[in-house]
Amino acid sequence: MFHWWDIGAMSGILSAEHEAVRKAVREFAESEIAPVAREYDEPGVVQFPWDVFEGAAELDLLCPHIPEKYGGSGMDFLSMVIVHEEFNRADPGIGTAVLSAKFGTEMILDYGEEWQKEEFVRPVVAGEATCGTSISEPDAGSDVARIRTTAERDGEEYVLNGSKTWASTSPVADFMVVMAKTTPDAGHGGISAFIVPNDTEGFTIGREIPKMGLRASPTAEISITDARVPAENVVGEVDRGFYQLMEFFNENRILVAANALGAAAGAYRHAYKYAQEREAFGQAITEFQGLQWMLADMATKVETARSTTYRAARQHMAGEDPRQLASIAKFYTSEICEEVCSDAMQIHGGYGYTRDFPVEKFYRDARVQKIVEGTSQIQQNVIYDSIDPNSL
Repeated sequence: MFHWWDIGAMSGILSAEHEAVRKAVREFAESEIAPVAREYDEPGVVQFPWDVFEGAAELDLLCPHIPEKYGGSGMDFLSMVIVHEEFNRADPGIGTAVLSAKFGTEMILDYGEEWQKEEFVRPVVAGEATCGTSISEPDAGSDVARIRTTAERDGEEYVLNGSKTWASTSPVADFMVVMAKTTPDAGHGGISAFIVPNDTEGFTIGREIPKMGLRASPTAEISITDARVPAENVVGEVDRGFYQLMEFFNENRILVAANALGAAAGAYRHAYKYAQEREAFGQAITEFQGLQWMLADMATKVETARSTTYRAARQHMAGEDPRQLASIAKFYTSEICEEVCSDAMQIHGGYGYTRDFPVEKFYRDARVQKIVEGTSQIQQNVIYDSIDPNSL
């Protein structure tokens, strides 16, 4: 029997190659991620899923869009989107944790020197190292220009001082891509990106932040006191870090949309299966029209989100400016993800509120997608600012 969530090729949206990628990723996700999802969700126990991370690396699933010369498979960006979707469909907690451990490689790949790609990107692709990106600060979240972490040039080094928060993967990362002010009074134009190894003296990973979900992905605060970094560790141009980050955001917002898409599809799958098996008043609850409408509404939201996310990915691959469509995909998909996960819990009734079924975990893990990489409100600002009335 064909199910709409199986391949997504009903409208020819995917090539045969992409369908093969999805099949391979789904087999891995269902055999290696789904069975251990609850194990990495125990309250108060934060542990990174190293076995899944290393297994994904062995199959070239961590960074399939990285060129072969740096150890990747050289696939296109849509293949990476499919990986994010399928990992999160199996479990958004482990899916997000494993794939977040490569964030930062994209900026190095796009703007870094050749030696930086060899020394820092290649080991991550091989599963031999993990990385993260540190942007947010206690007083600077969505407004990146307000960051206070500074980097002062001292000979052949930069001296970094400041503090960071919401640094995903930082407790298990080998290095971080850290945003800091190199020209403090220049606003957006005075920010640079630095590769900072986690064992750098003065670069201290602090308190791990307890979270509602994503317990497999450790998140921490960072204290930076006179941390010396070689000047050659600047990624791209000095004082151009903010603009590099905006390009990084365009790509990352599409991947966050893919995370939310996968979580929504996974929650829907569990709800559909439960509704087929659950009986009330002498019949399967799917015989009730009201519930059929709920499932139809959920399916419509997921399929619309999938089409929008894939379109944004294709626009990015074509070299066009994906800013508006990336924000539309991220905004819409993260919003419907929460709605679909909530409806999946509702269909389960009281059982949906228990840890006996996975839908409550999907809800907790996926809720963050409306916040990361720019809140829904920030996405709405971006969408509005990029509207071309002549195209409407």
